[in-house]
Amino acid sequence: MSGRRARGPLQRVQRRSRELQAQVEALRAESAAAAPGQRKALSQRCMQLKKLVDENTNALHDLKKADEPAPVGNYNQRKEEEEKLLLKLSQQLQKLVIVLDQDNVTTNYAADEEHQKNPQTEDESGEENESEDEESSEEEDSEEADDDDEDKLLDDPNVKECIAVGNFNAQQEGDLTFMKGEVLLIHDKKADGWWVAENSKGERGLVPRTYLVVHNEDKENQEQSGEHIEVVDETADGTEIKKRTDSHWSAVRRAITENDTVEVLATIGAVPAGFRLSTLFQLLEEGNQFRASYFLQPELTPSQLAFKDLVWNSEKNTIYPRPTRVSQIVTLCSCKMIPLPGVSIQVLSRHVRLCLFDGNRVLSNIHTVRATWQPKNPQTWTFSPRVTGILPSLLDGDCFVRSNSLYSDIGILFELGITYIRNSTGERGELSCGWAFLKLFTSDGMPVPCKMYELLLSGGTPYERGVEVDPSISRRAGGGVFHQFITLKKQPVLVVKLRSLSAQSKDILNLLPETLIGSMCYIHLLIFYRQILGDALLKDRISMQSTDLICSPILATFPQLMDQPDLMDALRSAWADRERTLKRSEKRDREFLKSLFVLVYHDSVFPLLHSTFLPDYKWAEEESEASRWKVIADFLKKSRENDGALQYLLSSENTHKAFDISELAYDFLGEARENNPGV
Repeated sequence: MSGRRARGPLQRVQRRSRELQAQVEALRAESAAAAPGQRKALSQRCMQLKKLVDENTNALHDLKKADEPAPVGNYNQRKEEEEKLLLKLSQQLQKLVIVLDQDNVTTNYAADEEHQKNPQTEDESGEENESEDEESSEEEDSEEADDDDEDKLLDDPNVKECIAVGNFNAQQEGDLTFMKGEVLLIHDKKADGWWVAENSKGERGLVPRTYLVVHNEDKENQEQSGEHIEVVDETADGTEIKKRTDSHWSAVRRAITENDTVEVLATIGAVPAGFRLSTLFQLLEEGNQFRASYFLQPELTPSQLAFKDLVWNSEKNTIYPRPTRVSQIVTLCSCKMIPLPGVSIQVLSRHVRLCLFDGNRVLSNIHTVRATWQPKNPQTWTFSPRVTGILPSLLDGDCFVRSNSLYSDIGILFELGITYIRNSTGERGELSCGWAFLKLFTSDGMPVPCKMYELLLSGGTPYERGVEVDPSISRRAGGGVFHQFITLKKQPVLVVKLRSLSAQSKDILNLLPETLIGSMCYIHLLIFYRQILGDALLKDRISMQSTDLICSPILATFPQLMDQPDLMDALRSAWADRERTLKRSEKRDREFLKSLFVLVYHDSVFPLLHSTFLPDYKWAEEESEASRWKVIADFLKKSRENDGALQYLLSSENTHKAFDISELAYDFLGEARENNPGV
C-alpha cells in the first residue's frame, strides 16, 4: 500500500496561512468584546501573530517552482494570491494593535510616573535600562516635537518655499504634477489641504499639503543619507476623478479620507472593509441644496425675469406640462447578499438613497427609501411591504425621476446605507454598504430599455474604483470556473426595475418640476401644490413685475413636508378620507378640488407644523418617530370628530410656537431657485 504523498513547499505555506487567518479572525472577534484590562494581553498576541505572519511571508518569498516535488498548475498565480492574503493579515493585525494600544496609554503613563517617584528601588542594571528607556523616550518626544514644529512651520503663511517628498500625478483638471525633491513656490495655503503652488517652469496648480515639507537646504544636505520617506497614494487604482466642484467636494473628500471611525469598526470586525461613511448623507447634512424641498421651488430663467419650469396656459387655465429628457418610474425591488454588521453595533435603519449623477456631480435632490428585512434572512432587503391602511411614503419603492440635464453620462446613483449606534460608546453614524450606478442613456444617446436590472454593488465611495464591499468573499474563492460562479452569486446586488410610462403617466409627471425625485404615492399632492403655485404666481399676481409677499400658508409651508415624510403621510390620509366623500361631478371639477385641498391642508398638517407638542423630526430615532406619529394621529382623529381643526386650535390645552410671518407669507423671490444649466 503506497504512502500518502507529502505536501509541497507551497502547500505547506498555504496551510500555515489558513491557520494564521483563522487565528487572526478569532483574535479580532475576541478584541471586539474585550474588557479594558484584557487589551494589553491581546495586543501582545497581535504582535506575536504578526511576527508569525511575517515569517510565513518570508518563507513564501523564498519558494521556487523548481522546489516542488510535483508539477503545480498556476504556480505564480497561487503564490501571488497567497502573498496578498498574508499582506492583508499583516495590515489587519497592525491596525488592531493601534486600536488596542489606545487604552494602554493612560496606564503606561501612570506607571512611568510611579517609576520616576521610586528610582531607588531599582538595582544598577535596572537604572541603566531605565536611563536607556528615558533617553529613547526623550528622543521620541523630541522627534514628535520636531514634527509638530515642522507642521506649524509648514502652515505658516510666511513660508513660501516647500519641497516635495513624493511623486504626484495630476488627477484632475487644475492639479499640478510634480516629482520628489522638486521645489515648489506656494501662493495660497487653503484650509482644505489643497494649496496653490508654482513650479520652476512657472506652471501653477493645486497640490496636496501632505506631500510637502518646508524647504531647508542645510537640513536637506544633512538628511541625504537618512531614512527614505514613502508617500502612499490611497486612491484606488484606476480611479478617474473628474473636475472638482465647490458645491459638494468637501463632503466627498470627508467621506473618502476621514474614515477613522470606519477603519476602527473594520479592524475589530464590526463591518466589512468596503464600507465607508455615507457620501449622500454628508451632502444632506451640509444644507438644503440636495433636499426635495429645494427642488420643489420654481426655477428662474437666466435673466431672472420669468420662471423656467412654470408657464401658464391661458386656454386651459392651468400650467403647461413640461416634458423632460429624463422622465422615468424606478421601482426598488430588493437588495441581496448585503453583508451583516457585527454584534458590536446596533442597526437603526437600512435604506437606499438615490439621486441623479453624472460620475462627478449630484444633479438632483437625494431621495431616501427605507428597507424592510426579515430576521430569518437579514441579508435580503425588500421595499413596499404590505401594510394595513396607506403605505408610508418612506417605505414606498416606486419612485419618479425627472431631469432635463443634457449630460451624456447622466444616470441614477444608488447608495445602500445603514444608520447605526455603537453599543460600547453610544456613538451614532451612517455608513454606506455599497453603491451602484445605472446609466440612463447608451453611448449613441438612446434611452436604456425599460426592464429589470440586477446591479452589482461596489464598495468605497462613488469616487473610488476597484473597491469591493466585502473583499473576504473574493479572497476565499478558488481559481476554478465553478468557484468563481459561486463567488459571483455571493456578491451583493441591488435589483431595480425601469418601468415604461403610459400616456397618462407622462402627462402627470410633466406637471412636476423639471428636476425632482420622489415617491409615487404622493405625486397627486405635488401636482395640487404646483397648480396652486401657478395660480398665485402666474394668474392672480397683480403684475409680472410685482415682488410683493403672497399670503398663502400652503405655498409658504408645503415644501417642508418633503423633508418630514410622516407629515406628508398625514396629509395623504386626510385627503384620502375627504376624497371618499366627494361626488363624481365634484371629482371632475379642478377648481373645486384645489380649493378643497387647501382646506384639507389647513385642517391637517398646517397646525401640526407649528404645534409645540410635535417633536422635531429626527432621522432613524424610533422613540421620536413613535411620539411624532402619536401626536399626528391624535390630532387627525380630533379634527375628523370636530369637522375641522378650529375647535382643537382654540382649545386651552393646545399651544403653538411663537408666530412668524413666514408661516403665512410666501416670498417667491427668496425661495425660487436660480437657473443652473447643468441640472
